Amino acid sequence: MTTRVTSFGEIEQQFAAYVGDIVYATMTTVDARGRPRARVLIPVWEVVDGRPIGWLATYKTPVKTAHLAGNPHATFSYWSPRQNAVSLDTVAEWADDPELTRRVWDLYRQGSPPGAGYELGDFWSGPADPRLHVLRLVPWRVQVIRGTDLQSRIWRNPSTGSLGAGYGRA
Repeated sequence: MTTRVTSFGEIEQQFAAYVGDIVYATMTTVDARGRPRARVLIPVWEVVDGRPIGWLATYKTPVKTAHLAGNPHATFSYWSPRQNAVSLDTVAEWADDPELTRRVWDLYRQGSPPGAGYELGDFWSGPADPRLHVLRLVPWRVQVIRGTDLQSRIWRNPSTGSLGAGYGRA
């Protein structure tokens, strides 16, 4: 059974528990011909003004850059063998602010939510490393599914307007 919720707060605790437990998400983007491409990554998430926002420390690869330039929509899917799942439909944009990069570095270090994140120093020399890039992920739809009974709850971001238009109504 699927229930729509009006406040992210109604699913925030379940969202944080599942993301913190699962950690790895499959990020899917599409190319100019609409063909999907998936890769497994670890974004971090925080709640700002009652709404989730994600951050992805990543390399600015030619494929990822081209896909997001043509279509900024990206989906992040989390799944555990217990059938718990989280799906986030987002709009992704590169964030090139050095101060923000330092803040995202700290979010990864502390785990956001707890359990998610990793030591970015294993891949980059520090927040000022020119190979480190950050994607801001603004969810327009978040779904959490509890594996024990497949209870599904969906939140849609009221401030994203038509960002999700044409990409599904569920």
